[in-house]
Amino acid sequence: MKKKAVTRRTLCARGTSGFKRKTGPAHDFLHYILNIVKHIQDYYASILGEFEMVVLLTLLRLGNGAWGASIRRDIQERIGRELPVSVVYVTLQRLEKKDMVRSYVGDPTAERGGRRRRHYLIDTAGEQALGRSYRAFRALCDGIEERLLEL
Repeated sequence: MKKKAVTRRTLCARGTSGFKRKTGPAHDFLHYILNIVKHIQDYYASILGEFEMVVLLTLLRLGNGAWGASIRRDIQERIGRELPVSVVYVTLQRLEKKDMVRSYVGDPTAERGGRRRRHYLIDTAGEQALGRSYRAFRALCDGIEERLLEL
């Protein structure tokens, strides 16, 4: 029996594993169901509050490993408002309970008198929630940007 040569075209038709891709009504139906499940997950996903979104945006801007005081300082500089110290930490704890943020304790430093700093990382769920909130905000503002800027 003559062996058929494997070309790029046959790999594309069969997929990279060499097996034929599943097509047909059953595969299309499965793809349709999985797409619905994805949208249902978005529908039931956590909705971010205003300050939660501000904290996640700041954490994204500062990069992973930022600590509470630097997050607070950046928010105050950008929004021009004085914030109580506890507001940022309470929000970070709430986001951590929602699995949107993770934290770790860094090494002690001499400048802090041997005390350790708690650093914060934005998690995948936090990035996804932030993206959803941003897209929703942009959709709501669509067509009224000039009016909003005048307010």
